[in-house]
Amino acid sequence: MSAAETTSLAPAAKGKIMQRIWLIVLLVALLALPQVAPGHWVYFAGLLGINIIATQGLNLMMGYAGLLSLGHAAFVGVGAYTAALLQIHLGLPFWITLPAAGIMSALVGAVFGLPSLRIRGLYLIIATLAAQFILHFIFVGWQSVTNGDVGLTVAAASIFGYPLNNEVRIYYLILVVAILATIFARNVVRSRVGRAFVAIRERDLTAQVLGVETIRYKFIAFALGSFYAGVAGALLAYFNRYVNPEQFTLLLSVFFLSAVIVGGMGSILGAILGATFMTLLPEILREGLIPLAGMIGFDLSAVMTPLREVVFGLLIVGFLLLEPRGLAQLWKRAKRKFSR
Repeated sequence: MSAAETTSLAPAAKGKIMQRIWLIVLLVALLALPQVAPGHWVYFAGLLGINIIATQGLNLMMGYAGLLSLGHAAFVGVGAYTAALLQIHLGLPFWITLPAAGIMSALVGAVFGLPSLRIRGLYLIIATLAAQFILHFIFVGWQSVTNGDVGLTVAAASIFGYPLNNEVRIYYLILVVAILATIFARNVVRSRVGRAFVAIRERDLTAQVLGVETIRYKFIAFALGSFYAGVAGALLAYFNRYVNPEQFTLLLSVFFLSAVIVGGMGSILGAILGATFMTLLPEILREGLIPLAGMIGFDLSAVMTPLREVVFGLLIVGFLLLEPRGLAQLWKRAKRKFSR
């Protein structure tokens, strides 16, 4: 290898080394977080990990395969109820209920993904919106199984008899699953499956002419995205120790949709950034409105839910107009400026 080639490779090698160093630093910080941070920070970190898993699933469906969905929260609910029922009635441990919840959500997602074989765009959104309402109706109405609005109480997960019965202990389980889910999603998008997803997203008819089995890969996209949602739902059940239909409303589906768009569709990093931003946003809004509520004297709890809906909608429109590639693109620009 010539001296010029060695010189040209040096920056790339340095970049990879620095990237690995930063990943190690981030991992150490995440492991140390529960030991140094206040309790409410640990709670938000656990909730953030669950949201990242669910957002990664929707990003595979929507960002890579181009299959728009407004029913993601319902698939999260399927996973939560599956884990809760298996734990309550059969006494199964979390390492069985977790994949079982993902598989059940994948099956349900594949069934509701059938319309994607013929339709896409706005019509597919309507079909997944129907799935959201149908599944939520089942959560509320099938009282002999789901206990209706009363909900189900879930026992704490345990590892070899060690109960994960507080935010700190369950946080580490969520962290491990979130890291594994992110690595798996990264490998999927770099594989033949990921390339097929992108081809379908760009133009499914052209992909079919080029030999891509569009029907098969659309099923895989819906099943895989729903599997992620089911695993996130199972973790949410163990995290809250409670499952209720009101946890899986249309607003949660809008939350995940906003996270994918704000973070950057078709980006693993974007799903992480979007989920992080959207998880922290309600807390930022609440902290910012506390002084205003004290001065004017209005009920803060009464305006938070409608305000969240308005802000979610504005963020979706704003990022689609001003920065369609989301926070991931802004991060890349900032990194390039910093490297210079």
